[in-house]
Amino acid sequence: MSWQSYIDDQLMNTGFVKNSVIAGHDGNIWASSAGFQVTVEELKNILKHYETPDTFAMNGAKFADTKYMFLSKNDRVLRFKKGTCGVHIIKTVQALILCIYEEPTVPEQCASVTEKLGEYLISVGY
Repeated sequence: MSWQSYIDDQLMNTGFVKNSVIAGHDGNIWASSAGFQVTVEELKNILKHYETPDTFAMNGAKFADTKYMFLSKNDRVLRFKKGTCGVHIIKTVQALILCIYEEPTVPEQCASVTEKLGEYLISVGY
């Protein structure tokens, strides 16, 4: 399965994700949803501070030139929010999956599909 197929079939087709990207740990984009203008620099910033979320707590983060407020982090997952929109990110062994949702999707719906794909990639070494 291609990386674009993961974006299209596993994330976008659920109806719970507005935009998504899969990137390597170097920030280089492997695949993204149509029209999603997230930059390599924005992804590198996330990866640089993934283990030190205090930076996000103070400054938030930008995705596709939109600034989001930091909500929380656990072992693998970062969460951000802006109004009725939000961002759910999971870091796997070799990849970063970033999904953006907006109303009427609730955070748990986006989290479920993002983490399901992330856990699958982890189970196969990605």
